[in-house]
Amino acid sequence: MKSSVLTRYRVMAYVTGVLLIALTLGVIAKYVLDINGAGTFTTAVGFAHGWLYVVYLVFAFDLCSKAKWPIGRMAWVLLAGTVPTAAFFVERRVTRELGPKVVGAEKPEPVKV
Repeated sequence: MKSSVLTRYRVMAYVTGVLLIALTLGVIAKYVLDINGAGTFTTAVGFAHGWLYVVYLVFAFDLCSKAKWPIGRMAWVLLAGTVPTAAFFVERRVTRELGPKVVGAEKPEPVKV
């Protein structure tokens, strides 16, 4: 697998995760705290998250299909963008697993003490 497949998945996982946290905070500000202007913020961030989540789905599906993962594992990765903070944990785990399998990935040298 090329490193670009993993890199674009990682970027979109972080973007989707940050926008979902911002959206969650906006919804809390709008409905719980009743802050003025939170509705506009929530609309804008929700729109951005919605479209970028579609891009995340495409990149995540591409990654999972190239890794030849089963449907259950693929669903786990695809749904990570719907739960606040889940995208960060799933991305970390996917990177740890697929990082060594990336073509051209350098193996870290052992630390000499």
